[in-house]
Amino acid sequence: MERRDFLRVGGLAAGSLVIPATGRAVPSGSLSPVPTGDKKRLADVALNTATSRGATYADVRIGRYLNQSISTREDRVTSTADTESYGVGIRVIVNDTWGFAATNDVTEDGIASATQQAVGIAVANSVISDEPIRLAPVESYGEVSWRTPIEQNAFDVPVADKAELLLAANAAAMDNGASFVSSFLSQVNEQKYFASTEGSYIDQDVHRLWPRFTVTAVDPSTGQFQTRNSLGEPVGMGYEYLDPRDEAKYPGITMRYGLHYDMIEDAALAAEQAREKLSAASVEAGRYDLVLDPTHLWLTIHESVGHPLELDRVLGYEANYAGTSFATLDKWRSGTFNYGSPIVNFIADKTQFGSLGYVGYDDEGVRTKRWYLVRNGILVNYQATRDQVHILGQNEPHGSSYAQSWSAVQFQRMPNVSLETTDNGVSVEDMISGVERGIYILGRGSYSIDQQRYNFQFGGQLFYEIRDGQIDRMLKDVAYQSNTQDFWNACSQICDASDYRLGGSFFDGKGQPPQVSAVSHGCATSRFDDIDVINTGSDS
Repeated sequence: MERRDFLRVGGLAAGSLVIPATGRAVPSGSLSPVPTGDKKRLADVALNTATSRGATYADVRIGRYLNQSISTREDRVTSTADTESYGVGIRVIVNDTWGFAATNDVTEDGIASATQQAVGIAVANSVISDEPIRLAPVESYGEVSWRTPIEQNAFDVPVADKAELLLAANAAAMDNGASFVSSFLSQVNEQKYFASTEGSYIDQDVHRLWPRFTVTAVDPSTGQFQTRNSLGEPVGMGYEYLDPRDEAKYPGITMRYGLHYDMIEDAALAAEQAREKLSAASVEAGRYDLVLDPTHLWLTIHESVGHPLELDRVLGYEANYAGTSFATLDKWRSGTFNYGSPIVNFIADKTQFGSLGYVGYDDEGVRTKRWYLVRNGILVNYQATRDQVHILGQNEPHGSSYAQSWSAVQFQRMPNVSLETTDNGVSVEDMISGVERGIYILGRGSYSIDQQRYNFQFGGQLFYEIRDGQIDRMLKDVAYQSNTQDFWNACSQICDASDYRLGGSFFDGKGQPPQVSAVSHGCATSRFDDIDVINTGSDS
């Protein structure tokens, strides 16, 4: 079997489809401009009201959030939905304590009233606060704007055209032996205006897109079934990601970066692979060298690196939707904690083109950047907000604050966290050729991880046995078990940049009340030696 026969696309989408409850349903295709008036004037109402009532700091976010989803099943459209949410969130510091309030009354009176509520909440909170807020300094940017560098706004594409693409993918799957297929397209547009008493007025227009499907093959003689989900990554891009590649139509950066997903081709291939999984051999439990494709490895990065290096989890401030963290401050302070092998480098980066977390400024008005979390295998940093970095002895904010809507308070959210590639010239074929007894894993499957983000188990979509440096046969019922430190210290080889791809989570949950955010994780195919593999089959 040739590798190209089962790997033609890259990047897996994660999360579950959630339309934020703060939106209002509107007829598909009827979204209209919101009468915002002068955003700067409206923002100044909040800032002036806050300072006049004793606030030493205030910021305001005027936001319009658009979501669209399209769902299909075989040859029919099952649902379409648009939601639109519009309002203002105001955050203040009074008596060295935070206060927050929000309103959908986007008028001068409505904003002034909400600001007074935020001040009142801060005053009440200060009675029980035992530590003053310390904000890292940021530059005053003045009036600036930023937009996701898209070439075709997906919201401008007729719903019928997008549904036609999904149905074409379904047809390709059915023509290649699928028993059932469902497909979906989710779109997000965040129009956010941020202003603060420090002199920044930041206007941003953020776009994200997530195409996906699930193909099912059924063996009529036994009633057994197997599925294969799409391997197309969610992205911070426009509809050009899904359009046929045409340099005349898209001469800009999209073509230069080469980010494109052929959903129809992937669906056809998924049907073939789902049928092949029906007769795949059940894995023999034991120790294997694993070769992990980016369509799979991104999720392991997300769970075992991204979440445990959120500083609020490390400090115990946050334990919802993933627990706290084993990567405590004493490990970081030692300067010698081996998070991974010497070739392992993890970078936090909100400036990467095409990624879900790509923005110019975070929701605290901090210009985004990239920084190392793990360097040469050693834990060197965390992800933190303006009021947290002083705990690390740092004076420069990270730009990793986000709120899912105007009505939610911003807090620390994961930036894109990616595994740096190597310059060793190693291809996937080279890597496989060096493995005597191993398994090649693609795509996201089920997983579990403990409340310290340490002990874990991961499955996948596709599994291929490697024997004496060759792909031998398809396997099923595969999952591997390890702990974060042992696993990343078992990383012995990483492919070069030519294999680098993004995967990510479109709706990553955190907090209580819960919020969702979008985040990507980039990596190249990587090898992990002597990992425990179990058989997850019902008869094992």
